[in-house]
Amino acid sequence: MFRIAVLYELFIILICCAIWKSVANHSPVTFTFKEYQYKDSPKNEMTFREFETACEQSGACNHLSGLQRTRCVRECVSPSCYRELYQADPLEEGEIDVRLNSFKGCFTQRSSRTRN
Repeated sequence: MFRIAVLYELFIILICCAIWKSVANHSPVTFTFKEYQYKDSPKNEMTFREFETACEQSGACNHLSGLQRTRCVRECVSPSCYRELYQADPLEEGEIDVRLNSFKGCFTQRSSRTRN
């Protein structure tokens, strides 16, 4: 019985070492996305917030909550910017959204084109 327990422990140690070695040999993945410049001005914030509020209250998004609501609202605000920045790698639970300013920049750039 003692031999089986020792063999089992050695087996677990070997498995853990193999996993650690596998993880240690992989370099970290760098996350990249298209970046748009965003000027944080009252006008830009007000325009973005108006669209965001309308989308939050829309029938498509108002019944959702949490991350699903955030995704829905972003896609509603600008479907093309959402596709470009989030579709291939959707926002995940607990993720710090480093793409938000780029999304706002994309939105601002594209919405100003339609007004000119």
